[in-house]
Amino acid sequence: MEKVMSNKWIIALYVLPSLLLIVAIIYLPIVLTGYYGLMEWDGISPMAFIGLDNYATLMRDEKFWSSVNHSFLFAVLSTVFLIVYMSVALVLSGNIRGANLFRKIYLIPMLLSSVAIAQLWLKIYHPTTGILNDLLTTFGVKETPDWLADPAIVLGALFVPILWQYAGFYILIYYAAFKSIPASLIEAARIDGASPWQIAVRIKVPLISEVIKVTIVLAVVGSLKYFDLIYVMTDGGPNGASEVMASYMYHKAFRGFEFGYGSAIGFFLLLICLVATWVIRRLTATKDTIQYS
Repeated sequence: MEKVMSNKWIIALYVLPSLLLIVAIIYLPIVLTGYYGLMEWDGISPMAFIGLDNYATLMRDEKFWSSVNHSFLFAVLSTVFLIVYMSVALVLSGNIRGANLFRKIYLIPMLLSSVAIAQLWLKIYHPTTGILNDLLTTFGVKETPDWLADPAIVLGALFVPILWQYAGFYILIYYAAFKSIPASLIEAARIDGASPWQIAVRIKVPLISEVIKVTIVLAVVGSLKYFDLIYVMTDGGPNGASEVMASYMYHKAFRGFEFGYGSAIGFFLLLICLVATWVIRRLTATKDTIQYS
């Protein structure tokens, strides 16, 4: 077996099927998206090469840049709320009573599809029969808001179900990271007189710094390309107030039949995600990795 595995041609043969699958599913669509972005195409007629005209139009498209602002707002808020998820995971990892039950409850949204979550929150936000406005009426609010029809509050209303949807995912990641810290380190800190706050801030959080970096990248990139829940709940409305980059790309390509322009938006979205990932890695780069094994 060792002789076989030392043969480079045998190794290449084993790797080839997976490599071909990755190229077909990931890299080929990226290349085709970049190629279509150079064309004027309605999806039916022959494609016409127009070079970088789609990208030049993109730079002048105010609706697109408005969708970029909305996507980055979601990214910033998602990153800030990682602190909340981390705090919850920190409490649950402290062997409190009922921790297992709470952990299962937080995972419930992960079991639901985005469409199901969107339908649930559509019922909650309904202006006349929704439970949220019923509660506000009970507390004496006379003019209840129309959550998904008011441009001033629609982004905030959408962000709540997005937070709820992914809370369990990030809490589970942080919980596993905190539980992997050796108990001997925590006990030694207690013996030295460290308070629970000092143990959390100066020991536990620094020890999971690599996990935190990964979750920041996931939160930012996931927010920049978010689509499904927004599409079901508002479809980018009202009047583009909740439009994000992915939904704007969908509207241009599959409703406006501007597949070349939609491909240019998709390729630009890819570049933004890559740049955001690079910036985050640079900002969070450290010379030394903490070892506790």
